[in-house]
Amino acid sequence: MSTTLTLKGQVTIPKPIRDAMGLTPGTAIDFALNQHGQVVLQKAIDPKVPNAKPPKDRFESARGQADVTWRTKELMDLLRG
Repeated sequence: MSTTLTLKGQVTIPKPIRDAMGLTPGTAIDFALNQHGQVVLQKAIDPKVPNAKPPKDRFESARGQADVTWRTKELMDLLRG
């Protein structure tokens, strides 16, 4: 996926990337270079929220939220028919 740099040095972040990262208008983002010289884009940590850390992965916020009490065997029986 590629984009073009404008005369003002701006780029448009492609929609699939914005959606995957949960970026909306007004979202603060940080840019960094990794040890391979690649640009890394991430949501900025909100300074208004002390000790706020970005989720480890996109599923982190959902982890542990299910209220289903199935055991592994019950789930496997359901999935396998």
